Amino acid sequence: MISVSRLLCGAEHYGDSLRYQHDAGSQRDGTTTGRGPVVVWNSTRTCNLRCRHCYSSSTDQTYDNELTTTEAKKFIDDLAAFHVPVILFSGGEPLLRPDFFELADYARQHRIRCTLSTNGTLITPDMAERIKEVGVSYVGISLDGIGDNNDRFRGRQGAFEAALNGIRACRSIGQRVGLRFTINRHNLDQLPAIFKLIEDEDIPRVCFYHLVYSGRGSKMINEDVSHAQTRQAMDLIMDRTLDYHHRGLNKEILTVDNHADGIYIYLSLLQTEPDRAEQVRLLLIANGGNRTGIAIGAVDWSGNVYPDQFTRQHLLGNIRDQSFGEIWQNADNPVLQGLKDRKPLLTGRCARCRYLNMCNGNFRTRAEAVHGDFWASDPACYLSDQEILLAE
Repeated sequence: MISVSRLLCGAEHYGDSLRYQHDAGSQRDGTTTGRGPVVVWNSTRTCNLRCRHCYSSSTDQTYDNELTTTEAKKFIDDLAAFHVPVILFSGGEPLLRPDFFELADYARQHRIRCTLSTNGTLITPDMAERIKEVGVSYVGISLDGIGDNNDRFRGRQGAFEAALNGIRACRSIGQRVGLRFTINRHNLDQLPAIFKLIEDEDIPRVCFYHLVYSGRGSKMINEDVSHAQTRQAMDLIMDRTLDYHHRGLNKEILTVDNHADGIYIYLSLLQTEPDRAEQVRLLLIANGGNRTGIAIGAVDWSGNVYPDQFTRQHLLGNIRDQSFGEIWQNADNPVLQGLKDRKPLLTGRCARCRYLNMCNGNFRTRAEAVHGDFWASDPACYLSDQEILLAE
């Protein structure tokens, strides 16, 4: 994640403590010294929507072999023993898992911060109360456009209104909630309307995701935005972030899954605020760039462990056979160990980038999806050769 608010405005929020610790970028097995990674748990594959970009290719059917409640609690025990700071309940739609509240409460009792990634359509006022009572610290609700634009992308008429009502239900009782938006060619023109929605509904946080080619999203490679469009989107995101800040509106704005964003912000500030640019450079170095397989990992509904929730083509192990900590520290897995020290393995533009210590090679799954090589350059890097490449 790139905190646009932190880099541009100096605003600090909870997650910055994991992103910008001075030793974060030097870690091999977790977020900071003495802690494991943030773990995304796709607790069920079942979902009531059918989103075009779904990395887990979820549908509304029931799937076999999902972790039982007992197995899930053992998994949470292992995460606590490995000092995992955050568990992100995801899916499918995690609120369709019957024991969600029991497991969220169990994780909280083990001092693991619980967050929830949901499509929001099931969050009624009563459901929001239960989410708050169980101690979920943050709810991220996905919207990929306004009205019918969202509904077409998410495969169900009425999904937008249901998700917006879910946001309102959380806001009405003081449950911390934010919006998640995945940028693609079908909704790029919706960005101004999304920012208006954020202000009109007083939504305190928004994460703008770059498209990752995984699951059903692997069929959307030709539907991703161009490099020029990405730059336009970033310019708008930066402008609106600064506008909110200057007007005293406390909004946390982040981008996700493209570490070129941090460098783009840095290069922009070099032209206007060189002192601020230097602070940003130091923050990006401290962060260390993409930390798939280091500071973030993923476990699916059947207990399979992956370097992150999108990198499902590289299985690391299963928590039914070994604890998460044992799998995460396995020195014999070439992909996992490569991710922990990837710079010598990178090729192409990434290998020659002057900002490699700020980006760490960006997103490997996109590179493999396009080039067939896990260590090739990320095709979604929109920075020009002139901007990033070392002189020959």
